[in-house]
Amino acid sequence: MVASAPVLLWFRDDLRLADQPAVHAAAKTGAPVLAFYILEEGGGLRPFGGASRWWLHHSLEALARDIEGIGGELLFLRGDARELVPALARTSGASHAFWTRRYGARKIENDTQTKTTLKEFGVAAESYNGQLLFEPWTINNKAGHPFRVFTPFWRTVREGYAPPALLPRPKKLIGSSWPAKAPKPVTLPSLKLLPRKPDWAGGLRAAWTPGEAGAKKRLTHFIDGPLDGYAEGRDFADRQSTSLLSPHLRFGEISPRQIWHAVTHAVEAGKATARNVDKFLSEIGWREFSYHLLFHNPDLATKNFNARFDDFPWGKANAAHLRAWQKGQTGYPIVDAGMRELWQTGYMHNRVRMIAASFLIKHLMIDWRTGEEWFWDTLCDADPANNAASWQWVAGSGADAAPYFRIFNPIIQGEKFDPNGDYVRKYVPELSKLDAKVIYKPWTATPEQLQAAGVTLGRTYPEPIVEHNAARERALAAFAKLKE
Repeated sequence: MVASAPVLLWFRDDLRLADQPAVHAAAKTGAPVLAFYILEEGGGLRPFGGASRWWLHHSLEALARDIEGIGGELLFLRGDARELVPALARTSGASHAFWTRRYGARKIENDTQTKTTLKEFGVAAESYNGQLLFEPWTINNKAGHPFRVFTPFWRTVREGYAPPALLPRPKKLIGSSWPAKAPKPVTLPSLKLLPRKPDWAGGLRAAWTPGEAGAKKRLTHFIDGPLDGYAEGRDFADRQSTSLLSPHLRFGEISPRQIWHAVTHAVEAGKATARNVDKFLSEIGWREFSYHLLFHNPDLATKNFNARFDDFPWGKANAAHLRAWQKGQTGYPIVDAGMRELWQTGYMHNRVRMIAASFLIKHLMIDWRTGEEWFWDTLCDADPANNAASWQWVAGSGADAAPYFRIFNPIIQGEKFDPNGDYVRKYVPELSKLDAKVIYKPWTATPEQLQAAGVTLGRTYPEPIVEHNAARERALAAFAKLKE
């Protein structure tokens, strides 16, 4: 390799320096590095949702500081990567281009086209797995086919698996000047990723620290606290028992290998039990399974995995019901608390996600794709595989899905997983003075209880927009027609 020829380092969903194969490969060349991020427009890619755009801005800001700290520079482009990357390679005389692989069909197609063009220019384009434990095509059942059920998939993954050693964070990157004739870089603010009028991101700023350092801190906090008792506590909305690593994973600020090494070391050090760690790693496994599904089913976010659900009688969505669900005004406190947590923080507790999704699909009879789109826009961790696979799981149309006739009772679910009503009181403050015995069914409270709590149903808090038993029977009847 000619030492003076620069190499290209293209960041995508891998916004970190440690255990980052593309970064490691670029640094190892000893050549000057042109590091860049492209806000991709064109190529048929799904645009980021609002909350993801907010996170992306701050993650890129943190990555730029980290790269500058080791001697490099991160620059920004916007447009069609299939045109921009080859143009940058041609004008810079780059010898190599490095990036992390992606797994959506259109992204694979675009990356393949880009790689082919680069090779025509004599540029060696090398891509790496920096996002998953396993490449999705490497895990198959005994018949050689993709898995459709999670448990045997995860059992196959776990059998004898030991993640490779972590790649070190490079101590130095040699920066390279941007070629004069290359596509002109833009500033991060000019990408307009942040909300302005109105600025709705105050709750996100209070809740999160995007970036590699924030991810590392979040993992350390999890191991030092919530991991102990995770197996029992993870479903309880009123406890801080989950890792809160999902947005960091979605943007590649931490790798699943780093997480695996850290939590298994915690067991070896006596800081965590194997039971809690195994349960937590199975959640990492669901993410792997979701990418396995996405790779083999490119339309996972828009097409029923189980084709018989194509005939399900969703009907036209009731606009008032959908709006009430989105705003956390359904009259069912656990659903409303979850939807408000989502709006305020860009996140929702996983158990509550299932409850809220079930309510939309089965109580309101609204197509799961409508909910998937809303979560895509409002979740900081809106992941192209996880989001789609999880919505299909709740709907009953997905792989290894919960059966459609499993309909969450939002009253019982609230009483079970937020027994004192603390989660509801946090996000539905108008009910904060209600006794826990009635907080999940305020319509059963006596007039005296409502008055003492300052609650007027239909005014300060809505009446239920549907009656649970009637909604359940309607959903079951629709499913019975589908079976016929």
